[in-house]
Amino acid sequence: MSLNLHLFSTPGEKDIRYVVDACRPYLEGKEEPTVAYLPLASLYAERWLGMAEESFKGLAELKTVNTELMSQKAIEDIIRNAQVVYIPGGNTFLLNHRLYASGVMPFLQKRIQAGLPLVGFSAGAILCGPNILTSNDLNSVGTSFFKGLKVIPFNVSPHYPLDAYGQSVKDEWLSDYHFFHDNPIIMMCDGSYIKVDGKKTTLVRGEAYILRKDSEKEKLEEGQLIAL
Repeated sequence: MSLNLHLFSTPGEKDIRYVVDACRPYLEGKEEPTVAYLPLASLYAERWLGMAEESFKGLAELKTVNTELMSQKAIEDIIRNAQVVYIPGGNTFLLNHRLYASGVMPFLQKRIQAGLPLVGFSAGAILCGPNILTSNDLNSVGTSFFKGLKVIPFNVSPHYPLDAYGQSVKDEWLSDYHFFHDNPIIMMCDGSYIKVDGKKTTLVRGEAYILRKDSEKEKLEEGQLIAL
């Protein structure tokens, strides 16, 4: 797999600057570049559309995917022609449900495996893992689709607390996952950024930890490759 992933817990500081900066290298200098925008984790995506379009103004055109109103072919055409895929946060179960129910999930997975850059935060980062079971969200949509894109060998848990008490509560909650699954979990504090370049995974900045089965969590070091 020729992976090119940029994963965030949060998209910016009261904005989406982290997202835009990660997308920029794939868009600058291109003729009529487009971003496949998949705000499928939200029931109210239209509230954020204006801000997203303004943030990419002068850099690229956002092509918004709506799985309820668009055909599978139309969605796949947007993804096929885009220079980058941007998947924002919201409810991870809703995001996964819409991708599977629309039939788009296998195509998106193949494109990401082939090297199409993906920039995602929160739910958009969780989606990349083997499954979405480490999401903080309620399965309010009642989906039965729990497998993620499976392009990384670890699960993501965003919005990991900075305080010791909050971490201890979250650690206990996440340790239950390892009763049933063997793969590691990377817990990302807000502001953190993890980059996956081929087989190399690096914490670019911020605070993050890795929890492996039957092991104590480890704090990740900025700039160092993460052993998975």
